[in-house]
Amino acid sequence: MKVTFLGAAGTVTGSKYLVEAGGQRILVDCGLYQGFKQLRLRNWDKFPIPPASIDAVVLTHAHIDHTGYLPVLVRDGFGGPVYCTPPTDALSQILLPDAGFLEERDAERANRYGYSKHRPALPLFTEADARVALTRLQTVDYEQRVAIGDVGLTFHYGGHLLGAAIVSLATPSGHIVFSGDLGRNDDAIMRPPVKRPVCDVLVVESTYGDRLHDEAAAQEQLAELLPRVAGRGGSVLIPSFAVGRSQTLLYHLQQLYEAGRVPRMPVFLDSPMAIDATAIFERFRREHRLSAQQTRAVCSLPRLTRTADESKAIAATKVPVVILSASGMATGGRVLHHLEAMAPDRRNAIVLAGFQSPGTRGASLEAGAKEIKVHGNHVPVAAEVLALRGVSSHADQNGLMAWLRSEGTAPRHCFLTHGEPAAADALRRRIQEELGWNCVVPAYRDAADLQPLSGNVRT
Repeated sequence: MKVTFLGAAGTVTGSKYLVEAGGQRILVDCGLYQGFKQLRLRNWDKFPIPPASIDAVVLTHAHIDHTGYLPVLVRDGFGGPVYCTPPTDALSQILLPDAGFLEERDAERANRYGYSKHRPALPLFTEADARVALTRLQTVDYEQRVAIGDVGLTFHYGGHLLGAAIVSLATPSGHIVFSGDLGRNDDAIMRPPVKRPVCDVLVVESTYGDRLHDEAAAQEQLAELLPRVAGRGGSVLIPSFAVGRSQTLLYHLQQLYEAGRVPRMPVFLDSPMAIDATAIFERFRREHRLSAQQTRAVCSLPRLTRTADESKAIAATKVPVVILSASGMATGGRVLHHLEAMAPDRRNAIVLAGFQSPGTRGASLEAGAKEIKVHGNHVPVAAEVLALRGVSSHADQNGLMAWLRSEGTAPRHCFLTHGEPAAADALRRRIQEELGWNCVVPAYRDAADLQPLSGNVRT
């Protein structure tokens, strides 16, 4: 068995792991790099192996840093199946075409205003590329075993997001498990992940490997912020991931409104993708904690703005409002127009909801930047900036350790990925000190050539 780390190594983005076992080449996740330019440039590199030589792709969940490279892989020759859970399929149907549309729009804007060094600027992939890639998706239910040659694939419930899965691959050389993005036991909406499957090799995320969540902080911070902003005649802008985070924030707002703890500021869900994702959230209600009544209350709270004209009209609203708009790290989408309009006004507030990857506008705002660059323009930041705690859908350090301990049989090899260097190393130290496991933080393109394993493999 050989595992090559083609992404999410030393960073939280671009998740890609190549498993070679049982005569198969299986790519677990096919994510896009986001954040720092030197990482985003990897999206344009030639793929390390011919895409046509890959037998199958397995997706842990639908977020773009786990799926967004798939249109490129298919366009460049991959023709095999892409396995995922049914909710991941449903979410990818809206996420990937939107990503292609944004690529095309950003390239067109760069050409129109001349702020790209490339002549002409080109999209990494197009909306049409994304729609072709979606034809490769094949759904697999949780706990259903599928054969990829001599390798057995099983998805286990992972929390974190609708459709998110822990991936088990039972190979002739041993059993390898990928945590994917692991959910929290105390998530406001999602159910907790299942216990860790028995395995020989474990690849586990470490996004919050050096931090603990403040469970009750999000609602309390919003309860303090909203009256303050409304009192000074301002509005609140929340850059929010369309899938998962937007629905969690709507839940918190609905809870505060229902309890009468904050003024009922109109809430706008200004993202066609978030609107579609919210409908999917309602469709797959059995995947999360909320009752049918709670789900209806959350989904009916916001005013939905699908068109660009409806989005622009929000600015004409004469009363304080709350705007949820993608993307969550302010890397693209409609939120950029709202940032241009709202960031210079000190009456307003910008709420950062969750982890902000280094190199993004969200990370700059979180660090206290007095100016950000949007559409080639320098925009002053006078608005109040608040980093919302407790809304992350990732397990924190204690949550990760509890999941690792949930099965008593230790893996022979443990690899920590999907974390910034400090987070991954903090988790590595704790695992080695408390569990005594052989634990490694791989670098980009590191390959682990593992000898045939036996003993604790269950198939």
